Amino acid sequence: MMNGAIHRVVRDTLRSYGDVGGLNNTDGHNLPSKRALGHVCGLLLQVLFPGFHDERPIHQAELADLTEERLAKLADAMRDLIVKSLSVRDAPRPGEMTDDVLMRFLGALPGVRELLRTDIAAAYEGDPAAISSEEIILSYPCIEAIAIQRLAHILYLEEIPLLPRMMTEWAHARTGIDIHPGAQIGAYFFIDHGTGVVIGETCVIGAHVKLYHGVTLGARSFAKDESGHIVKGGKRHPNVGARVTIYPNSTILGGETTIGADSTIGANVFLMRSVPPGSLVVSEEKQLRIMEKSAAPEIEWFI
Repeated sequence: MMNGAIHRVVRDTLRSYGDVGGLNNTDGHNLPSKRALGHVCGLLLQVLFPGFHDERPIHQAELADLTEERLAKLADAMRDLIVKSLSVRDAPRPGEMTDDVLMRFLGALPGVRELLRTDIAAAYEGDPAAISSEEIILSYPCIEAIAIQRLAHILYLEEIPLLPRMMTEWAHARTGIDIHPGAQIGAYFFIDHGTGVVIGETCVIGAHVKLYHGVTLGARSFAKDESGHIVKGGKRHPNVGARVTIYPNSTILGGETTIGADSTIGANVFLMRSVPPGSLVVSEEKQLRIMEKSAAPEIEWFI
């Protein structure tokens, strides 16, 4: 009886494969593997933070050999993912192009580490609860999200399809922080707590910027063509100047919106226009009524 039921499920599923398009990749491109992508991101974090993503301590005497071994594994794994990504675009000579991209990517790792050093410093200075850089690297979700985004941004600039977005979504799933690989982010960047932060593709963020949880730097609206389809590309997300702080759950929208340097955006602000440098933007608090509980009228609470 069970075999017959399974047979019917198989039959109906196969019919769905034929009837419902866009969800199958059979006889098509050999797409990048999400599982392999997770392995690559793990290797990248090991290379960026040696000793912090390992199960045993790393001694200085073995660091050179271990780094060479890890970079060789990383190169092999990334080459496969980049070739598969380029096949979607039907790029000519994807193998040759991949080697050039891969070497530029690996060559950029020391520079990314220098940027991450500034991000860790910003977290230490920006959070009174931070005890040490070790605590920040091991436990602050923003460091992992920013590290992967800074790496994915390199591949985004190389115009590699699929892979950069897969990388930042891997970090998003782990940290709750959603940063598009296209976003340009300056040094000393800190996201406190981080849950629910969204940063769009065309955002440009200056140095020494601090965001809190729930902040959205998003698009205001989408232009459409004569057929009613969304026009892709274009500047859609705001610019944030240097030394800006944006407090929790604020939403800033629009490609023409610029937050001037040295500004502070208070909590729960909804903003769709630019503000000059040195601005303070607050959402006026609704009037609260505070009273003794014993003297309060009967209130029915709904949770």
